[in-house]
Amino acid sequence: MSFINRNFKVFLKYALCIAVIILIIIRMDRVVSWVGNFWSIIFPLVLGCLIAYALNIIMKFLEKNWFPDSANPVLRRCKRGICLFLSIFMIIGALLLIIRIVVPELMDAFAVIGDEIPVYFEKVQEWVVKNGEMFPTVAESIGEMKINWQELFQKIVSYATSGVTSMLNSAVIFVTKLLGSVVNISIALIFAIYILLNKEKLKSQAVTLENVYLKSSFIRQVNKVVYTAHSCFTSFISGQCVEAVILGILCTVGMFILRFPYAPMVGTFIGATALIPMVGAYIGAVVGAFMIFTVSPIKALGFIVFIVVLQQLEGNLIYPKVVGASIGLPGMWVLTAVTIGGGLGGIPGMLIGVPLAATIYRLIRQDVKERLEKDHKKSISEE
Repeated sequence: MSFINRNFKVFLKYALCIAVIILIIIRMDRVVSWVGNFWSIIFPLVLGCLIAYALNIIMKFLEKNWFPDSANPVLRRCKRGICLFLSIFMIIGALLLIIRIVVPELMDAFAVIGDEIPVYFEKVQEWVVKNGEMFPTVAESIGEMKINWQELFQKIVSYATSGVTSMLNSAVIFVTKLLGSVVNISIALIFAIYILLNKEKLKSQAVTLENVYLKSSFIRQVNKVVYTAHSCFTSFISGQCVEAVILGILCTVGMFILRFPYAPMVGTFIGATALIPMVGAYIGAVVGAFMIFTVSPIKALGFIVFIVVLQQLEGNLIYPKVVGASIGLPGMWVLTAVTIGGGLGGIPGMLIGVPLAATIYRLIRQDVKERLEKDHKKSISEE
């Protein structure tokens, strides 16, 4: 009888699961709507958790160095609040500094290129006509051409500007939807501050809930995954920031030594874009080469050579030491994670893809090692 009851319970469990799956498929439109509404409700809290995680890395460093041996009770009590405020101030200050350095120079570069490019085209046309014996057919064709380069370039700029404007409008709409809601940002920041001010208490509560509701074997597996992911994400974020700062400083100093224009702006921009793994510095280099081209095409070519050399130095010496070794992910898998993450989620996907791949890689490596050791011990015992 107990066997029949047990089988009936198993059958009922599977029947309910199948019924739920069928119901979800039939009502997929409502399910998607409910999920969307639920996500919009919890988004400020999720954003608050992400902000808290990023701030915690800086805050822990500051707390470690904030009067570590002080016996003053006032200093000990205010440590958490002051370090949290300094963490927020440092991140906001870094963003404002990058915007302050990059945006004005970028606007000046567009103004310069609007004035200089037509002059370059006219000089090229005159040079080809003057040296017509080298390529007479081309010289004859160009000589007969009556082109108003200024008017032509203005039309090109107008067309490009309309395209850029639409792209900027789309970007502004996206940023506005993401960050423009004052309520969501306020809730997220308040929630993040609450988490960081009470993180020890929250951790203790989470451990208590684990011990009450979960089995010890399952707790060990969950904690193993959580601690591995935390280690990979923390190492990646801190390592990527350090690597970006080093690359930005090297780029700026090198440009000053080689007398390239826009050194502070280009170095800052490359350092900021270097936060994107593997490809970020090249994005910054394209913008930098474009800006230097407005001053001197020859220097722009020299800048490209300089960036290639600097990237080789960074890829072979700096990145493996600062980031690669910290997350323990081979370069091939870093590139794979960046490619897949970028295809699925754009720049956020690139940023999440590398530490997520490092977490999976480390967990699989640990599991394989444990299984091999277990098989080895088993074979020895059988002998």
